[in-house]
Amino acid sequence: MKTQKFFSVAILGLALVFGANSFAQKTVTVGGAPMYPAKNIIENAVNSKDHTTLVAAVKAGDLVETLSSKGPFTVFAPTNEAFAKLPAGTVETLVKPENKTMLQGILTYHVVSGRIDSKMIATAIKAGNGAAEFKTVQGGKIWCKMDGKKLVITDEKGNKSTVTIADVYQSNGVIHVVDTVIMHN
Repeated sequence: MKTQKFFSVAILGLALVFGANSFAQKTVTVGGAPMYPAKNIIENAVNSKDHTTLVAAVKAGDLVETLSSKGPFTVFAPTNEAFAKLPAGTVETLVKPENKTMLQGILTYHVVSGRIDSKMIATAIKAGNGAAEFKTVQGGKIWCKMDGKKLVITDEKGNKSTVTIADVYQSNGVIHVVDTVIMHN
């Protein structure tokens, strides 16, 4: 009888933990579309009207399969407006087949291995005395710090991008929407 009660309490405890995790990962709206935590990065991104340029670039860079895989990944996802800040003709040039390697480098510079939400970033910033360094999938580095209440990403060129929507949980990671395309050297 005691063993049965123990297992019942343990199962109830697990249910509460998993229930709390499911509650913490609620559906967020990005670009007018719900981003479902049970769907992967690509399944959600294709529905955001604010990320049509990013989705087109991911397709041109042959990264759909990668970002649909198990991961987990943390993606700093530039909006269409972020891509529009680039010099005229940049996106059109990057999506050409002959520039696929360069495009892949730029896109994977926006990806960090692991599921790193804003709480983890804040902890890393605090431990790093005001800034946290992350290695991207591309191999470069980005730095995160707080500017007031805003999370700011600095790239290797010194450009800054602000997170406009944090913690968009996916089945294979988390997305942080950013307002500027970040670039590596």
